[in-house]
Amino acid sequence: MRPAWLALAVFCAATAGATGPSYSAAGIVNASNYASGPFAPNSIVSIFGLGLARSTQAAAAGASLPTELNYVQVLVENQRVPLLFVSETQINFVMSTTLRTGQVTVRVATEGLNGPEVPVTLVECAPELFPNGEGYAVALSAGNRILTPDAPAHPGDIIVVYLAGLGRTSPNFDAGELTNIAARIISPISVTLAGAKLDPIYVKYAGLAPGFPGLYQLNLEIPKDTGSDPTIQVAGDVPSSGLKLAIR
Repeated sequence: MRPAWLALAVFCAATAGATGPSYSAAGIVNASNYASGPFAPNSIVSIFGLGLARSTQAAAAGASLPTELNYVQVLVENQRVPLLFVSETQINFVMSTTLRTGQVTVRVATEGLNGPEVPVTLVECAPELFPNGEGYAVALSAGNRILTPDAPAHPGDIIVVYLAGLGRTSPNFDAGELTNIAARIISPISVTLAGAKLDPIYVKYAGLAPGFPGLYQLNLEIPKDTGSDPTIQVAGDVPSSGLKLAIR
């Protein structure tokens, strides 16, 4: 009987010494560019910390994202939210579309162990552009070509700029629900190009990018008098960071 009791003692000691996931407010950021909040409904949010998951796993393709992945849950105001990716040091999730704005709490539960409840701020619209790593915004030409300084768009073209954090849409969908239906945002936004506010007539579409959870797109017509590599910035309740557009 001694070996059995010894094994049980080791198991109990390991359980008693187990700790929950560790993270702080500084490690909860926008997944697009790792900037701090506030966040909007349907934002893609990253949590960085330690002990967040036993191993790396990404959500499988499907009609909607899971609210538990590799024994990990993220709860916002005690409501489970959809997960895109988990690892020991990072989680990517999609913020709920049903919560009211204001201060909300985020908590990670990993294999039954809870991390701290961390307060973050939720607003209706908190745009963030996706950087390509060279100071340019991720954008496509009308022919679905990635814009770069060597393959730029031109004044008069219509381009697609990708971003996150534009908030609720009409029709509105549950966070993590994959849809191929065009859904326009309901919050007002303003777009500046090279420091000048863009006339809304040039914004052809602002809404969900079909088929991608938490991703939005702006279809923009570039004014004829636009110079080279203008900086684009999008503002809702808060402004996005500014990035260049590859236009020549």
